[in-house]
Amino acid sequence: MQERSQRRGAVWMTALTAAACAATITLMSGCRPAGDAPKPLAPLEAASANPAVSATLLRQSDELLARYRQMIVLMDGESTLKPAEREAVRAVGLMLFHDMQESIRALGDTAARSTDPAGLAALSQLLDRIEQEPSWFDADRLAFKEFLAQLSQQFSTSQSIAGLKLAKRAGEDLGVLAEIESAYEQELRDTFGRFAQRGIVPKREKWADYVAKLKGLYARERILKDYATILPDLQARPSVVAEAPAGTAASAATRGPGKEEREFFGRQLPPKTVLLTFDDGPHPRYTDEILEILKRYQAPAVFFELGRNLGSVDASGKVKPGPGSEVAKRVLAAGHPIANHSFSHGVMSKFELAKVRQEASSTEALLDAAGREGQALFRFPYGARNDAALGAIEALKLRSMMWNVDSLDWSDPIPKSIAARVLGELGKQQRGIVLFHDIHARTVEALPLVLDQLQAEGYRFAAWKDGKIVATEAPAADAAAPDLAGANLYRDSVALVIGIDQYKSWPRLQHAVRDAQAIQETLRTQFGFRAENVTTLTDGDATRANILRALNAMARKGGDGKLKRDDRVFVFFAGHGSTRKLPSGRDVGYIIPVDAGIDDLQTDAIAMPQLQELSEALPAKHAFFVIDACYSGLGLTRGGAPGGNANFVRDNARRLGRQMMTAGGADQQVADDGPGGHSVFTWTLLQALSGKADLNGDGLITATELAAYVAPAVSAIAHQTPAFGSLPGSEGGEFIFELASAQEQALSGDSNQLDAKASALAKQADDARNAQLQPVAQASAPVGAAPASATAVQVTLKGLDGTDTAIATSAAPAPISARVAAQRANDRGLQLYKERRYDEAEAAFTEALKLQPRFALAANNLGFIYYKRDKPAEAARWYRKAIEMDGSRALAHLNLGDALLRAGDEAGAQMAYRAFIELSPQHARAAALKAWVEHPDSANKPEPPR
Repeated sequence: MQERSQRRGAVWMTALTAAACAATITLMSGCRPAGDAPKPLAPLEAASANPAVSATLLRQSDELLARYRQMIVLMDGESTLKPAEREAVRAVGLMLFHDMQESIRALGDTAARSTDPAGLAALSQLLDRIEQEPSWFDADRLAFKEFLAQLSQQFSTSQSIAGLKLAKRAGEDLGVLAEIESAYEQELRDTFGRFAQRGIVPKREKWADYVAKLKGLYARERILKDYATILPDLQARPSVVAEAPAGTAASAATRGPGKEEREFFGRQLPPKTVLLTFDDGPHPRYTDEILEILKRYQAPAVFFELGRNLGSVDASGKVKPGPGSEVAKRVLAAGHPIANHSFSHGVMSKFELAKVRQEASSTEALLDAAGREGQALFRFPYGARNDAALGAIEALKLRSMMWNVDSLDWSDPIPKSIAARVLGELGKQQRGIVLFHDIHARTVEALPLVLDQLQAEGYRFAAWKDGKIVATEAPAADAAAPDLAGANLYRDSVALVIGIDQYKSWPRLQHAVRDAQAIQETLRTQFGFRAENVTTLTDGDATRANILRALNAMARKGGDGKLKRDDRVFVFFAGHGSTRKLPSGRDVGYIIPVDAGIDDLQTDAIAMPQLQELSEALPAKHAFFVIDACYSGLGLTRGGAPGGNANFVRDNARRLGRQMMTAGGADQQVADDGPGGHSVFTWTLLQALSGKADLNGDGLITATELAAYVAPAVSAIAHQTPAFGSLPGSEGGEFIFELASAQEQALSGDSNQLDAKASALAKQADDARNAQLQPVAQASAPVGAAPASATAVQVTLKGLDGTDTAIATSAAPAPISARVAAQRANDRGLQLYKERRYDEAEAAFTEALKLQPRFALAANNLGFIYYKRDKPAEAARWYRKAIEMDGSRALAHLNLGDALLRAGDEAGAQMAYRAFIELSPQHARAAALKAWVEHPDSANKPEPPR
């Protein structure tokens, strides 16, 4: 019998001291000298809200909410309507959406004008309402998401405390809205295709209750009628063939001969060809982000732009370009044509012809001023046109382009749902002009999901060149895989997590239950496993019958009751393991349930062949078994990832994967007393899942990458050798963990760190991992990161059958945007700070700032590294830099106060603390700091944290 050892002494190793020095900081230019006083913030004035501004904000917020609610009612069940009804609903929905955008624009304009104390007080009242209005459902508050984002950005550099507090509140509310949106994701997908520091407190109402409430306020027929649309009565007159509503895309084919030739339609494209189009821009932020995505995928597009977003044209025809014109120039520089989408986005089928010509010609002048060349395209807002309007734009040498695939990104708040809709429609039609809008954050998130799948399925991207649509060649099969951060890799995720300390007959363990709980929390909070899909069995619940019942039941979980091909299954076991030799001489491994006896494992325990059979029976695409116990002799097949394959993620989606990693062999004791109250194996596994195992920097951790980190690291710090390999039935597919987006963690005196022993152990583990990885093609890697390569890295590990085997990771990703690279560098710095590796953390935060110079979070974090090294003057420079970038970051003010106080500048410290107290009055240190700020001559002078 081999068991998890409970001996602490053999586990801890002497840590290697850090020898490498970090790169010299080169970003100091432009910072104030340490002795400079910070620019004073305007004091917070006790002001009453401006009644006129309050009334305006109340009216505008009511108008926005009403239109948002009408959109919900209008679109609810839209996919079940008959085609003619669906087209009418979508056409009206698009007009209603633009009315919503006007409401958001109006709120933003009011906020931009309300910078005096009375105006700020009125805005604060509006936030009170958004956060606390008792008659609103949680989902109502989602109507204000874009407005809150504008408010947070607008006031983040305010020179008044009240303005900074508004920015901070808006940012916190956005975080809660993200939580609400996640809670309603399934309901929103069906309809359209927790921490709150203050403000919004999610109530978790049922979506059905919310929609029922709205339908008591609004009716779809009334909304349609308000927008001059009445649905045909197909039920009463079934013999009548409904005519598509005028002005909709569906009506294009019914307006007489020759219209197909006059306009471009998606159905005219060759099979498996897609033309991407983006309407309603340019946007000061999202258009540039979309350009980055298109560049990564080498996908062309056409941008239909609104004249009012480009500038203005006076009565004499004089053009005055606005900020949007510069964005349009960047679109052109990226190789994409810009086209005419009218000036004001009105319903042009209802305009007088003179108004149609004015709308089109004014926008033409602005497009020409931005540098547009070549034959011009026009897209009617809402697709609303008639023969007269079409003739008017043709007289201006413009040609109309419609669409046949509507992403509905204008109504659907869920990026995954948007992507699924586009892919579903293209699956039906096999070609199309796709309508997106480059004015939404959700479009930015959905676009990579669509493009990756289209490339995987061999679609070609069409371009508009020389007055015609030209289909490009399909990407080569071995083309570099694009950055997949945020990709929808699995339909659903199911897990079984087991931890046993209190055995009945076997020796008791100390940390197995804590290991299981930590894994459960990691799956839920970091990797998107839904709580109802994670089954946890600990101690007395982890009987043989319950474990087998749970394993069999996993195939009946998931969205509609059963696992499907595109799902994944993760199984974790922490407890005793054992190996028995059969009369044939073959070894068989067992995991030991809580109720197993010692003498009859064949009856009481669960043999590996049973797990193998269960894994093969699972319909899920990928399954991964992680066993924190010891045993060997499994006689399993071996297989690594398709090393060096740049299209790994796409190929992986087609292959079954059945993999296992174990903590040690049959002749080893598996250490049960690692750092943080975990076993050495599970502690290292958690470190790997935090991001350390992302060996090629693509934001994804494969099972192979996980083993390539965990196995050498565990072997270096404990007397055990983890094993890894594929189970029978595997086709080479890889289980994948997708790392969460960048951590919004600002370092301060409250930031947690590992203790000295755990920090030394983490560095030793990293060094051991790095020493064993062999790059297939040498390339440089960032300080503190694992070695990456142009193709892959490989490492020799112990296979599940006990023999050594070389496994290779997947290829390094295609180049990623500077913004994403900066976020990853900041994440790496946070991990290194946690491990007290300050030189490497400094280099990581410096890299983040080189990639993204106005990265306030990284500037604060870099300052805190200086502070921890007892360099308060240098730290203060970076804290001031962070405040210049975003003054609403309360912790940057706190950190500045601490640094100045340690440097002996009490007056400057008091000013920084005063700003911090106003921004974060509930912070644990606020009361003590306030006492000193108000009475600086008292004996209450604070002691800055070390």
